[in-house]
Amino acid sequence: MYTDMEMWRDIRRRVVVDGESKRLICREYGIHFRTLQKILANTTPPGYRQTKPREKRKIGPYLAFIEEILAEDKKAPRKQRHTAKRIFDRLVREQGYDGGYTAVKEAVRAYKHRNREVFVPLSHPPGWAQVDFGYATIELDGEETEVAFFVMTLPFSDAFFVCAFLRECTETFQEGHKRAFEFFGGVAVRISYDNSKIAVITIGRGRNRKLTDGFLRLQSHYHFTEHFCRVRRPNEKGHVENLVGFSRRNFMVPVPKVKSIVELNHHLETQCRNDLGRTLRGKEKPKADLLKEELQSMLPLSSERFEAHRVEKTAVGPLSLVRFDRNDYSIPTKYAHHPVTAIGTVDEVRLVVNDYLAARHPRSWKKHGTFFNPIHYLALLERKPGAFDFSRPLEEWVLPSCFDLLRRRLESDLEGSEGTREFIKVLRLMEKASLSQLARAVEQALFIGATSVDAIKLILEYRRQEPIALFSLDGHPHLKSVRMPEVDLSCYGSLTEGGL
Repeated sequence: MYTDMEMWRDIRRRVVVDGESKRLICREYGIHFRTLQKILANTTPPGYRQTKPREKRKIGPYLAFIEEILAEDKKAPRKQRHTAKRIFDRLVREQGYDGGYTAVKEAVRAYKHRNREVFVPLSHPPGWAQVDFGYATIELDGEETEVAFFVMTLPFSDAFFVCAFLRECTETFQEGHKRAFEFFGGVAVRISYDNSKIAVITIGRGRNRKLTDGFLRLQSHYHFTEHFCRVRRPNEKGHVENLVGFSRRNFMVPVPKVKSIVELNHHLETQCRNDLGRTLRGKEKPKADLLKEELQSMLPLSSERFEAHRVEKTAVGPLSLVRFDRNDYSIPTKYAHHPVTAIGTVDEVRLVVNDYLAARHPRSWKKHGTFFNPIHYLALLERKPGAFDFSRPLEEWVLPSCFDLLRRRLESDLEGSEGTREFIKVLRLMEKASLSQLARAVEQALFIGATSVDAIKLILEYRRQEPIALFSLDGHPHLKSVRMPEVDLSCYGSLTEGGL
């Protein structure tokens, strides 16, 4: 069958306009008379038109079995569903199928094509947001590291915010919200989520969810309403799903090489701000202008700053260590075996005993690490000075050279372990002073030859004393109206009369 449009045009014109013989046309072009009739009946080639489906003699009797398998697969885990090859093997073994694999593959493809889900476009009122996490690989200080990046988007204006963390957890989930709201300049009135364990404890019927305390605390501070997608229905927050991929492709390709997460987040925030200058297809204004309009429908930021943290009740072990998020952190030995509250933020871990802040450490996002503060163990070492040189918490503690000289002098002046004990007492002054302050006091003590702990403590306190300033009424306006009568000092003149 001919499909050349020029030939089609010429044949129709020669027969319809010029009145040439149809037999002549068929002979000249080498076409059948029925083909000529088709050309005259259609202004363009109609293509192949099948009147009824072809009979599938080999695979036809087995189509019902294939569809039954694929229907059952919908209830199975996604990674444990049948492939076309697995269905072919079952057909051969269980049904005696003697056809080819290609027919099975085409039958599976046709079934999946017929049953592909169709989605309804959703409206996005101003002030509504969507949240999700994605994952990407970066080079962090020369080491390949996977990061979780938080994405919040406002579909009405298409403004979005991205920031990265070393893990997806309660603290980073909360911190991502905090930074996103500050970036936008307002709080979304409704936010859509998937059913992450960070926010949801149990999934009930329909939209019913039992929420975690961490999520409720975040919601209580910012006052937004939640919307959780139905299970396995990510299309309900498809806008943020798309932007997770967009952020990874556009902001993290090539693989970012950074010294710290702070540097990476600065890069991501800059990219988000630059993106506000884009004007999307179908929009008359850039994203920045639409965001200004959308802020009128959003909640204002609270004057009270939110702290993203996770709280765990635990106890101090016999080594004066507290385990939090798979890492151990030291605490002063006097709190050993005591109950303690561990408060973890994105940047630090605080250890609280009876409402008293007993210790704080930089947060580690690795696992199975042990982090000591040597000062926490000095009180115990004062009672056990023999363990000073073998103490693990002090292994990597680097002190200024003046401390080595002080220790040698103390151990030469005092007998036995008393010199070491006296040196530990000096180090314990760092419980209330910084290392640099104590080092200057030790240097002066060595210079004047007064190396006892009492002498160094006196020098330290003297250096920390500030001169008394003249009394000023600045900051005390209520005292400016007070007037005191002048004191008559003439009575003191009688003490000199008849005297010297």
